[in-house]
Amino acid sequence: MSELNECFSIADLRELAIKKLPSVMFDYLEGSAEDELTAEWNRNSFSKYEFVPRVLKDVSKIDLSSTFQGVKIDLPIVTAPTGMTRMFHWEGEKAVVRATHKAGTVYSLSTVSTTSIEDVAKESKGPLFFQIYAWHDRKMVFDFIDRCKNENYDGLMLAVDLASLGKRERDLRNGHGRPGVLKRNTALAALSKPAWLFNFLTKPKLQMANMVEHLPHGADALKVASTVNEQFSASVTWEDAKELQKLWGGKFILKGIQSVEDAILAAEMGATGIILSNHGGRQLDGAPAGLDLLPDVLKAVGPNMEVIVDGGIMRGSDVIKAIALGASSVLIGRAYLYGLAAGGEAGVSRAYDILRDEMIRVMQLIGCSSISELGPQHIKRHV
Repeated sequence: MSELNECFSIADLRELAIKKLPSVMFDYLEGSAEDELTAEWNRNSFSKYEFVPRVLKDVSKIDLSSTFQGVKIDLPIVTAPTGMTRMFHWEGEKAVVRATHKAGTVYSLSTVSTTSIEDVAKESKGPLFFQIYAWHDRKMVFDFIDRCKNENYDGLMLAVDLASLGKRERDLRNGHGRPGVLKRNTALAALSKPAWLFNFLTKPKLQMANMVEHLPHGADALKVASTVNEQFSASVTWEDAKELQKLWGGKFILKGIQSVEDAILAAEMGATGIILSNHGGRQLDGAPAGLDLLPDVLKAVGPNMEVIVDGGIMRGSDVIKAIALGASSVLIGRAYLYGLAAGGEAGVSRAYDILRDEMIRVMQLIGCSSISELGPQHIKRHV
């Protein structure tokens, strides 16, 4: 725990994660598409805004509570669904869901997780969402939906930004999608990370845990990645989204909206929320940052649509800026994965603690005592 106590920012957790992870695994966590411009734009989008601090306000008590799809949460941060999480720590999704619910917020699980829908539910003490894809094999998709219903998940996120898989060149160089090359490169990189290697060799092997009944090789994650990638469909339409929405019948969010026009269509189809997201820069390099889209999207869809921002959030001040600009909440991905790699469940909790502490401090310094009061009066474009 002492190493985590010396981490005072998400950047510190990132540095500790680099020390703990083989380079092949860190590249999978960190990498983005092609020249990685969009990942950089995500981060830089927050520097375009400055606060408008007000003084002599009573900010002795700060209320960070908010709601996500009607669920009360203790801070306006939700976990982004991240695939292959046990690559970064042997407990993977189980560690993240426990830490997330201790923090009092929502956990969302990826279809390509390394812990199953059912096993995550067993660890859960709070709200759960599941990210789904409109894959070629609809029977598999329908199976996921039925299983989420059986485990009382609170809602679905349909990922709409994967007509094809982004060109993630770090992963290509490391051998992702080529099992023999990936195993060799992982083995070589892991020699200098004995703790990670020990857990990789002694804990249950990595599986595409939701697809054990659907994939060959026992859904061995190192062997079936290319098979899973073939499931992504370039023919998915708004009608497919409506079909899945109807089949689910509950809270239904579109994740990966990247234009005002599509935000309007999402509102028209009755989605209960939209996530302005470019998949952490891992899909289309050159896609806009979610924060940059936010003002125009809010004007277009009005106050009744829940608009969430994803991408580049590494500081509590980033969260406050997004909420001040009108986002209902934000998603974090890499921020909590750095914590997971750095120290398992305790590392994820440390990430939440860092962000919470930074949010409280920013709120006090801008003279705002609650998330519900936070608004455009607290922020302006940096000149």
